[in-house]
Amino acid sequence: MKRSNKKLFCSCCPRKCLTQSFCGKTKGKLRIAKVMRHTYEEPIICPENKGSGGVFFSFCSLKCVFCQNYELSSFGIGQDMDINSFVDLLKRLDKEQVANINLVTPTHYVDEIIEALKIYRPKKPVIWNTSGYELKENILRLKGLVDIFLFDAKYFSEELSLKYSKVKDYFKNFISSLKVAREIIGEDIVKNGEMKKGIIIRHLVLPRVSQDSIKIFSEIKNAIGTDVYISLMCQYVPMFNAKNYKEINRRLTPLEYKKVVREVTNRLGFNKGFVQEPSSADACYTPDFSPDKFFEL
Repeated sequence: MKRSNKKLFCSCCPRKCLTQSFCGKTKGKLRIAKVMRHTYEEPIICPENKGSGGVFFSFCSLKCVFCQNYELSSFGIGQDMDINSFVDLLKRLDKEQVANINLVTPTHYVDEIIEALKIYRPKKPVIWNTSGYELKENILRLKGLVDIFLFDAKYFSEELSLKYSKVKDYFKNFISSLKVAREIIGEDIVKNGEMKKGIIIRHLVLPRVSQDSIKIFSEIKNAIGTDVYISLMCQYVPMFNAKNYKEINRRLTPLEYKKVVREVTNRLGFNKGFVQEPSSADACYTPDFSPDKFFEL
């Protein structure tokens, strides 16, 4: 067998780009769009009196047509930082009155973040707030550096993930990475209503595909069981390019959401976690990514 002369440009996500990054990142740099006291996350990582120390990274390894943070993920707005500057940011957040340090969509910067966390390991819990499109090898590298994994669980269907996020192998990589995360984290630890260590699986229910939602949790149950915190979200609002897809160019109906909640909790047996009120489906909960509001702590 002939050896390939091709050298990977990046191995931060399952795309393993050969020439240039699909996401748009520059190697060795981190681009950040916003640092804020996040008050709209799940209650166990976002206590009312503190909030979560959110760090919103620019670019993304997925290209979701309905992304509410499309200014970041597709257009890459934000400020570039080198690793030392990011270390300084971690130190600053560690001194702020926030419950944790919440790294939002960090996957494509895994190399740079690991380097920074080896220089300075925050005293507060570090959250890996990921789209779920991860390499299990990289999740393993985060052992001892990340305390909480907040996984999105977007799709089971290859057809849906390709159509809406431009990737066919989403679920395969999600489930394998989730299993590794469960192994390295062990049992969830929640003290006085705050998660200190653990896993939360977050799922945004989309219009018309409730069976896909149910299949996701059926496979999660087979992989790691039901003793895990989940967050079932009904906050879908058609944003960005969703208008070009008739079937998802509307909000979720109460019936669609209730069906998923009923099946996941009653039939599949997931009973740790959170559901949402219909009023959550409002674009007002999307952070303001204006340049003059980069720091809001």
